Amino acid sequence: MTAVLPHAKNWIGGSWRNSKRIGHTADPATGEIIGSFADAGAGEAEAAVAAARRAFDTTGWRRDRERRAAVLLELADRLAAREDEVIRLLARENGKTVHDAAIEFGVTVPKLRYFAAMALTDAGRSAEVAPGLHASSLREPAGVAGIIVPWNSPVVLAVRSLAPALAAGCTAVVKMPAQTALVNNLVADLVASVPDLPAGVVNVFTESGDAGARELVASPDVDVISYTGSTAVGRIIAANAAATLKPVSLELGGKGPMIVFADADLDAVVPVLVKGITTFSGQFCMAGSRVLAEAGIADELRVRLVKALEEVRIGPGEDPASEMGALIDEAGVGRVDEIVARALAEGGTALLRGGPIESGPLARGAFYRPSLIEVADVNASIVQREVFGPVATFEVFTDEADAIGRANATEYGLSASIWTRDVDRPRRVGGELRAGTVWTNTWGVIADQFEEGGVKQSGLGRLNGVRGLEEFQETKTYLHRYGC
Repeated sequence: MTAVLPHAKNWIGGSWRNSKRIGHTADPATGEIIGSFADAGAGEAEAAVAAARRAFDTTGWRRDRERRAAVLLELADRLAAREDEVIRLLARENGKTVHDAAIEFGVTVPKLRYFAAMALTDAGRSAEVAPGLHASSLREPAGVAGIIVPWNSPVVLAVRSLAPALAAGCTAVVKMPAQTALVNNLVADLVASVPDLPAGVVNVFTESGDAGARELVASPDVDVISYTGSTAVGRIIAANAAATLKPVSLELGGKGPMIVFADADLDAVVPVLVKGITTFSGQFCMAGSRVLAEAGIADELRVRLVKALEEVRIGPGEDPASEMGALIDEAGVGRVDEIVARALAEGGTALLRGGPIESGPLARGAFYRPSLIEVADVNASIVQREVFGPVATFEVFTDEADAIGRANATEYGLSASIWTRDVDRPRRVGGELRAGTVWTNTWGVIADQFEEGGVKQSGLGRLNGVRGLEEFQETKTYLHRYGC
């Protein structure tokens, strides 16, 4: 008998809903269809917005901070109880290794608990601004939040926006990506399982197109948009949101420089550089996609890094021995390979020319071997364009000023890392880098209580921390004269 594949529905207004269109989701490691989903569009988005608006306006959700904190804590507990299931499903449907899926899971539950605490935090100011005249400024929920989630880390990136939105007192509509429909359904099921969460406070739909997302951005009943994804789409969202003057929080593309100075400990550096290039198969906005090496250690670093990248074990995400999984699909493989081919045609040197795996048991999957391309010109397309795959450039610099100039030479400004034993250099160099996050002698570390986001074309606004909560709030000022 043929096994019945799981089918994912949309969670809208407190009930499960199908759609007229049905889509299918595949395992990137094999191309095998592993499930189907209700493929939503503008109609489902409209229904979800109406449900969220109704819940915000008619329930006590926005005024009951203790309830919000309790719901977030229960969501955290329920998610934690399904750890193995989430990790396995992420590895199968998203293509990432079980290790990378565990990383995603491991940073998700704490975000729910952090913002549960933030839900109980009072924020505001009060003062007597003139004799007998008192003013107070309070933070209030913005209203309905539209959250648009990418496919590369769907669980944590959904929670990263949803948790502060709920903590602030907003209701939410979450648009999830078609590539991870079964994972999305698991997230929606967690939401549906919390008895103290009023119907319509959280609505989750999955779509393969963009009609639903466009409806969220255009709707006058959506008060704030939180989007994670490409810079190109972020620009479109910002432009379309202007029609209703709704605020947007955008975490967009990156081209993270990893700056290695001559005094760095290469034994410690190289393994982390490899992780920066290959974690989530390079499909990560904070990927270390540019290696900048000081001239004095460039020759040694080239050799070490090429050897380490050649030794990365590529395989299905579900195999615990795999160190890098598949890209999200075959189209992604073709796109990445075109970028590498163009870089070489423009004069780049292939220190390591990776590419699609075209023979053997992995040939049927969306696998791509890591590539390392040396370039001298910062205007080269591969330096200026986000690859979103396991590909990095190798650039040589002469001194701090040259390193800073090269690091800042792209339109992106999401993250950067500095590798050195000089205790003064991180602030000296880091202070000149145009990046929202700067690591020293580490990479990829995020603290929930500190903000995350980009500058330049890497985005607007911030996630995590106090500012992450404030993205979903408005400020209201009250003035009161006593004695009248």
